[in-house]
Amino acid sequence: MQIIRQKAALRALTETWRRAGETIGVVPTMGALHAGHLSLVAAARARTDHVIVTLFVNPRQFNNPEDLAKYPRTEESDAEKLAPFGIDLLYIPEPDEIYPEGFATTVSVSGVSDGLCGATRPGHFDGVATVVTKLLLQTDADRAFFGEKDYQQLQVVKRLATDLDLKTEIVGCPTIREDDGLAMSSRNLRLGAGPRETAPVIGRVLTTAAKAIARGENPAQALDTAREALLSAGFDSIDYLELRSDPDFQLMTKADRPARLFLAAWLDGVRLIDNVAVAGRQKVESSEDQPFEPA
Repeated sequence: MQIIRQKAALRALTETWRRAGETIGVVPTMGALHAGHLSLVAAARARTDHVIVTLFVNPRQFNNPEDLAKYPRTEESDAEKLAPFGIDLLYIPEPDEIYPEGFATTVSVSGVSDGLCGATRPGHFDGVATVVTKLLLQTDADRAFFGEKDYQQLQVVKRLATDLDLKTEIVGCPTIREDDGLAMSSRNLRLGAGPRETAPVIGRVLTTAAKAIARGENPAQALDTAREALLSAGFDSIDYLELRSDPDFQLMTKADRPARLFLAAWLDGVRLIDNVAVAGRQKVESSEDQPFEPA
């Protein structure tokens, strides 16, 4: 596994792969890698000839400077975690490789970026869209792999790739969860011991609400019950808990087409997000049979 920090060296390498007629996969990350990231790496390894993992903590997608400062930087351990996967390249660009002096362009995706994290974190998706566009172009990737935990982000990236005629296929991969059902996230590392025990309530509450809605319960009632359960469990506040259509994110009052429940909640000063699919009006398993739905 090579480590490259300059885009000129990156392009020199990818050009040799292109001349050989080989395909390139990329997994964009901000580091602090966990099993969720590594599942994306495995998917890329299975579907492309060469795999690039990018590691860049993107300042333009953080609304809060304190949040940016606290984001874990674990380059050495990230490289160790990637070693068993046989990837070709870890691309860790210097800041001026992404945002050189005089940089003045922003990629903004409307529609799917409205609401949810787009409403509660103004400018966040502009930062995401801009850096992802640059990374896809710099790596010349045929396929890029993103997790469904950040489902709104996944749809933003799909939209920009389509609208900008990028050749890269955007591949969504299932959310990976801890044994207790908590969706894996680099932010989980910032939870204290007690709050970490509380955090899996998210998965249980969302799953219970999704099953209730699928059985025909009024979504507003199911969401009210879910909010009460989260706050009673010790969550500090809830940015949003909403039922929206999939994949266009329209607010829904009944689950009469593909839908998901989306949540962003604060616990121990950490903002956690998750989502679960909601089945149509049909018979579903009990929560005891299947305590956590893959998102």
